[in-house]
Parts: sequence; structure tokens; C-alpha cells
Amino acid sequence: MAVADIDLYRWTREEYERLVESGAFPSEAKLELVDGLVYQMAPQTSFHSTGVRAAQEGLGRAFTDGFDIRVQMPLVLGESSEPEPDVAVVTGHFSDYSFSHPTTAVLVVEVAERSLSHDRQKKIPLYARAGIPEAWLLVLPQRILEVYREPRDGAYRSRTVLKLGEAVSPLASPGVSIPVAAFFPWER
Repeated sequence: MAVADIDLYRWTREEYERLVESGAFPSEAKLELVDGLVYQMAPQTSFHSTGVRAAQEGLGRAFTDGFDIRVQMPLVLGESSEPEPDVAVVTGHFSDYSFSHPTTAVLVVEVAERSLSHDRQKKIPLYARAGIPEAWLLVLPQRILEVYREPRDGAYRSRTVLKLGEAVSPLASPGVSIPVAAFFPWER
């Protein structure tokens, strides 16, 4: 007996937003649209929340006037993706986005504890395809920071793994050096 191929239905961003506004999903559901598929994100642990706040605080030293540091807020990346990066650094002031979400970022950070596979396989490639110049993956269990740069042809050409004791300078703020340990405050 032959089994028919079954395709997934891929949602557009407009369809997804209409579903959210209509109450089709539970109000407490943490969802994001990536490449037309709606993903339900796992609840945050204290460990993950601390990693997000540490990233926000560390980036706050590097990005001041002319930048907005957004925590777990939508980023519109084409017609079929509206992820909510753990941290996104965008140009401008937060009030610039009163009526529409930003459509790019100078840097996105994903904090991975239980979401490592999803972040590496789905979200980092999405950011590369969107042309975001730099994406960081803060891998909590291994206490490392993966730095992705040089998006070209839908992939990042450069991946650097930094450990405690090393430092990173964001491309959009090269004069600032942030110790990797700043993202792991429990390791100080």
C-alpha cells in the first residue's frame, strides 16, 4: 500500500498575525513564525531567563544612542517569518517601532538551554538568509558563545566559538569588548 506525500501548510506572516489577533491560540502561548511554520516555544527556566538578562545587560554597554535593545519581541523577516529573538539590537529608538516591527537587526542573540537544536538549525540560518550581519548563540550548558558572521547565500560564512576568559566585540560597535563571562554571571 502506497503512502501519499503530505505537505505542511506554511503560513504567511499576515495569516499568522490574523490568527493571533483572532484568539486562535491561547493567550499564554509563546509562539513564533519561522519559515511559515508556527513553533511553540518551551517555558523559560530561571537559567534561560538569567542568560537573556545577562545578554541584554552586556549589550547595553556596547549599544547606547541610536540603538534599541529588544528582548523577546517580534522581528519581521520576510513574508513567512516573524521570530522573537531572545535579544535583538536594532537601529533607532523604541518609539520608531510603534506601528510596525523592525525588519532587520544589526545583531541577534539566541540563548540556548533546551532549544539548542532549533536555534542552530532553524533560527541562525533564518537570520543569515535575512542578511543580519551578526548572530550570537549563547549556549548555556557548555558555557560558550558561538558568533556567526558574514551572511552570504543564505548561510553564515564565519563561526567562532568563544569560551569563558575570552571577549567579543560586536561588528556594529567594534570599539567595545565584552567579556564572554559577562553572559554567564553564575560563573564569576
